[in-house]
Amino acid sequence: MKAQKSWSEKLSDSKDLPRVQPIPDRMRARWGGGTLVIPAPIEVDEMMQQVPKGRVTTVNQIRAALAEKHSATIACPLTTGIFAWIAAHAAEEKAAAKPKARITPYWRTLKAGGVLNEKYPGGITTQKQRLKAEGHSVIRKGKNHVVADLHKSLFDFGIKESD
Repeated sequence: MKAQKSWSEKLSDSKDLPRVQPIPDRMRARWGGGTLVIPAPIEVDEMMQQVPKGRVTTVNQIRAALAEKHSATIACPLTTGIFAWIAAHAAEEKAAAKPKARITPYWRTLKAGGVLNEKYPGGITTQKQRLKAEGHSVIRKGKNHVVADLHKSLFDFGIKESD
């Protein structure tokens, strides 16, 4: 039986990515024409690492920055989200092995609209604690937890589009 890959191994496995291709027919109704970049997992992690303490970003902002980097119309929403999730788990895996190691601050990467990500290690509770420790207010909005006054703390990757 083949051993399961660690989160760090998954993060390092580029699978011949990044790749820019025409937007597939099945996605055109929602996204229109143009090109789609499927980023490498490590690229998503590198974007997440850029967000400084006291600031946050969203997966959509990361997607916009990746699209701009690769001169594509959009970055794949599915793979970008999956790779952010892998980066989060790889960060916790690294922290468990080396407690004093610097890890990707995955808790600063939110879903669209500033929604906390329940799929990150420790779920909403851990992400909320880490964000509050960095000075953010987290409020309840319907069934979601969101960063209050999101626009005031968004990190600017130097892209024209914002969330």
